Amino acid sequence: MDHDKEFERAIALSLQESTTTANNPIVISDDEDEDTHFQADLKRAIAASKAEGFRDTNTRPQSFTPSAFLSERAQLEKERLERQKRLRQDAGFEDENTAPPAKRQHISSSSRVSTNRRADTSVSASSSSSTSVFWEGELRPVANRHTDPRQDGKPTFRLTEVLGKKSEISFAILSSYSLSVSWIYEFFDPSVPVIIVAQPDESGQATIKNVLPNWIRTTPFLRYGRGCMHMKFMLLFYKTGRLRVVISTANLIDYDYRDIENAIWLQDVPLRPQPLPNDPKAVDNFATVMQRVLHALNVRPALATHLKTDHPNLPLQSIDHLRSHWDWSKVKVKLVPSIAGKHEGWPKVILTGHTRLMKAIRDMGLRTGKGKAAKDLVIECQGSSIGTYSTQWMNEFHWSARGESAEDWLDEPKTRRAKLPYPAVKIVFPSLKTVQTSVLGEPGGGTMFCRGVQWNGAKFPRQLFHDSNSTAGGVLMHTKMIIGTFKQKATTNSLDSHDKGKGRQSDADSDTETETEEDDVVEVVNDAPIGWAYLGSHNFTPSAWGTLSGSGFNPILNVVNYELGIVFPLQDESELESVSCFKRPPRKYKVGEDKPWMQEESTVFQR
Repeated sequence: MDHDKEFERAIALSLQESTTTANNPIVISDDEDEDTHFQADLKRAIAASKAEGFRDTNTRPQSFTPSAFLSERAQLEKERLERQKRLRQDAGFEDENTAPPAKRQHISSSSRVSTNRRADTSVSASSSSSTSVFWEGELRPVANRHTDPRQDGKPTFRLTEVLGKKSEISFAILSSYSLSVSWIYEFFDPSVPVIIVAQPDESGQATIKNVLPNWIRTTPFLRYGRGCMHMKFMLLFYKTGRLRVVISTANLIDYDYRDIENAIWLQDVPLRPQPLPNDPKAVDNFATVMQRVLHALNVRPALATHLKTDHPNLPLQSIDHLRSHWDWSKVKVKLVPSIAGKHEGWPKVILTGHTRLMKAIRDMGLRTGKGKAAKDLVIECQGSSIGTYSTQWMNEFHWSARGESAEDWLDEPKTRRAKLPYPAVKIVFPSLKTVQTSVLGEPGGGTMFCRGVQWNGAKFPRQLFHDSNSTAGGVLMHTKMIIGTFKQKATTNSLDSHDKGKGRQSDADSDTETETEEDDVVEVVNDAPIGWAYLGSHNFTPSAWGTLSGSGFNPILNVVNYELGIVFPLQDESELESVSCFKRPPRKYKVGEDKPWMQEESTVFQR
């Protein structure tokens, strides 16, 4: 490597995202509802990045050379690794990464091979080959070193299996909230052009910049700098013409693929023999929705920069070629994005957030209906961050989860909507006991967020909480999943009451044990689907899914975050169990015994 390239790489590595240093037991918050906390953490991280990346710049001699800079960076890197080692030891993590970032993945990878040899052997026939192709789509948990073998025996994906051979990739578009560029860079050939979508700085402005040779980082616009670019996906283009679409719950950072459980859906899409003509009516298929996502994420100028500079022959010459140049006919899942911003009017509202989920459920023929013929729907919402919940928002979301349009109730008085009881929702989040008894104990709970001010709120729905336990074993889950199942109709609840004009006072301020939903029976009618499942980046929060206002004629959906996931039907109980990342039925919290894991109450995180 010549001095110029070495210098360029060193600068890029020095400026990598310090908000998520790859091996520190640092809290990486995706608690989207805590905007004040988020902005404060982000500012501290940026300040730390500048302090480390540009330390003593004003005192350097004017004639400093690349070799001198590299020597200084080597010393700074040594100091940083020593700090990481101390932090990991203080938090109870084993010290396994003592090499600089450029070598860290090789050590980590070999460690996984040796510790997970039995799991590799058990799934080698179906998944371990880097040349495996999934034309029909596949959903699997990410392999985890702490659950080998998995209790449920499910096959897994490793990042190397998701990416395939380095030599076969011609171009990639990646997206991640928490991010270690130096870590993920090692999985790609240095000559491969990459666009990486990441979290904006505190200004919230859309930007693009080169961060490594052939790597361009782009950030989307966030109003007032508020919210998260929380999407986690990959578009991997191969030299054979094949495109692999990956929707993930894992950030591009090492511990998401090692210490906590995540999940990945992927599908391979073939190149068309001839491009399709432009079709302005194609607004709701998977490819067109993905195109809208890429435009919203500010990918277009990054793509144009690659094309105008060193990579004029990229397989993707325009974002709008995604639909026309690849054959998406076998992709059956529905893509559900949340695009940050204010969306007004039904044509725009149904393209994003929980109203997009509503449209997808309708398109799959899974609408529950209204009145006496309606099906009951119970949703189980597994995630790593807890939101601020009102009965109005919970009913708003549940109404969309049923495939019903909010125009039926938006014109009703807000005071009436605020008095509705909570709908049939199970909030699945790890209890304190579950975190303490997990394989990493409390130090492993740094990506799970619930605050005391939420839990202790007078009207917080504590009675809806259920414990989160992985089907793999004693590992904590970063997986975001919603399972909706149709139930035999029992009692009229929530917006059914509203639909009949019988709103009741919310009982959310009561911790009294009520009849559990554990004995609900899944309804099966003429081999019809028994429900649906969602997997993606959305936590069960208003910031992720959006909040409706306005009128039935002119609705307004405000969304704080960028999120992305898929939704698909569940045909039977067997498929439901194979898909679920958590043990079902989830155990309901016991009043007086259980409470959620809260970092603020842990001595491990009080520094």
